[in-house]
Amino acid sequence: MTHTNIPQRLDRLPWSRWHWHVVIALGVTWILDGLEVTIVGALGAVLTNPVTLHLTEAEVGWSASAYLTGAVVGALLFSYLTDQQGRKKWFLITLFVYLSATVLTAFSWDLWSFACFRFLTGTGIGGEYAAVNSAIDELIPARARGRTNLAINGSWWLGTAAGALLVIPLLNPDLIPERLGWRLCFLLGGIMGLSVVLIRRMLPESPRWLITKGRTQEAEAIVAAIEEKVKKDHGIKTLPEPQGSITIRSSHHATVASVGRELFKTYPTRTLLGITLMATQSFLYNAIFFTFALVLVKFYGVSPGAVGFYLLPFAVGNFLGPLCLGPLFDPLGRGA
Repeated sequence: MTHTNIPQRLDRLPWSRWHWHVVIALGVTWILDGLEVTIVGALGAVLTNPVTLHLTEAEVGWSASAYLTGAVVGALLFSYLTDQQGRKKWFLITLFVYLSATVLTAFSWDLWSFACFRFLTGTGIGGEYAAVNSAIDELIPARARGRTNLAINGSWWLGTAAGALLVIPLLNPDLIPERLGWRLCFLLGGIMGLSVVLIRRMLPESPRWLITKGRTQEAEAIVAAIEEKVKKDHGIKTLPEPQGSITIRSSHHATVASVGRELFKTYPTRTLLGITLMATQSFLYNAIFFTFALVLVKFYGVSPGAVGFYLLPFAVGNFLGPLCLGPLFDPLGRGA
């Protein structure tokens, strides 16, 4: 057993530049995912063109399913590995998988290569989902965790806006040939994400994870370094005293059976609520964007190069939503 006040020390820290670095390093992942989904959604009609991959509408939807399947596999696989081997290492690996697969998608030559690269891209972003949300819980002070979570997850729509703006010139056949424009969309999306690697490397290993593994000295050193950065950012010499401490037992690696037991036996109603909310978001809302361009082009006569203009209002509204409505959750309640 370990007796420590590391969680209390992290929670009592005033908001500082270091916390902003954490927000940026984590939020960029959601921006990239929004960029990715928007680009693929906008490309739906273009990929059916004989000069591109010449896919059918059904095959466009099938490739989207490959991406989503990869996301599920990546979330399950990498969440296990991050719990087993730490957050920092897999932060970088999942990001590398995502960026590499995105660039490779630009060189797809048929349906199967495109679907394979989309699956690998989804695997990387699924791993990012697990890593990023655990980092928010473990590095952000409790009093700011809810608002930070909303802001970081809401940044998905900044990526959507960026993707909408990116496809407007790249899918305009008067500017770039159709056989090249869709490839440049993926290539530039991957290159834009390379800058994230430098920011992500600045994040430390999670002190909370370290103490659950009995590595208290490493956790102490990381927290002490964070405290020094926060004091420097605020120009102060001392920080408020942490309130309380906890006693924990070093954990064993989680298994599928133990996770299932916690989800369906210990917290069945919470699990049902979580599944309902996620299914509503992913199936009834976000998934629409994978075929939105096809609907606009085929049934409303919108040119592929103009699809981005129709996505942009969605992106702006959805980003403003959590920022404007999120602060009302605490005073008015979740049900309101």
